[in-house]
Amino acid sequence: MNLQTYLDFATSLAYRAGKITLKHFNTGVHVNIKENNDPVTAADHDAENFIRSEIEREYPGHAIVGEEFGASNGAASPFRWTIDPIDGTKSFIRSVPLYGVLIGLEIEGVIRVGAAYYPPLDEMLCAADGLGCCWNGRRAHVSEVSEMSHACVVTSDFQRLAEKDSTLVDQFAKKKALLRTWGDAYGYLLVATGRAEVCIDPFLDIWDYGPYPVILREAGGFFGTWAGEEGHTSGDALACNATLKSEVVELLRGNNQ
Repeated sequence: MNLQTYLDFATSLAYRAGKITLKHFNTGVHVNIKENNDPVTAADHDAENFIRSEIEREYPGHAIVGEEFGASNGAASPFRWTIDPIDGTKSFIRSVPLYGVLIGLEIEGVIRVGAAYYPPLDEMLCAADGLGCCWNGRRAHVSEVSEMSHACVVTSDFQRLAEKDSTLVDQFAKKKALLRTWGDAYGYLLVATGRAEVCIDPFLDIWDYGPYPVILREAGGFFGTWAGEEGHTSGDALACNATLKSEVVELLRGNNQ
């Protein structure tokens, strides 16, 4: 199977959708509140509508699942596209440039192609099985930091971590890790490019995972659950470099039982 064709399509699609979001960025765009109490804007809707229309035109038999408009098309297809038009909407509406457009292609249950574009920063991170992980045209790789005291641990929201386990932040702090909230989509970019060692989130949906399983795999790292299971499901998420994986999973597993 020629994954390069899918990778080129996903990368182009994420880039073009990102430009749509920039039309609304830092403009005081109106914010609506969804039933789950999450914010949403016209930028989310415009970008996802565009992505869906392009996939439906290019691959009409493929299934699609997105944050704003749910599941559609070929339910029995082995191909399923996952879409998050703006991962980090809360950052977006505050004009913080750390949001991303996430697109993943699942083939027979495995994410094998993915692209994540960060429009205000013009950073593109993309990967496909066997084709490596690229960051703005350069090969991306996780760091080789092997001691937690030298590691940077990022998350979207320490308050959300405390909802899952109130002792978790203290446990990382006791290991003298650098703790930062460079989260949402950008935290996973930092791990894949070797600028952070660990990114954790306690509650994610399928579209939030999007391209990261293949991106981290091809960058030499790990993406999966807090229990150390590789892949993508709704729930908690861990991205880390290879050398720290065992230690981080052991720490998180005690908070996931």
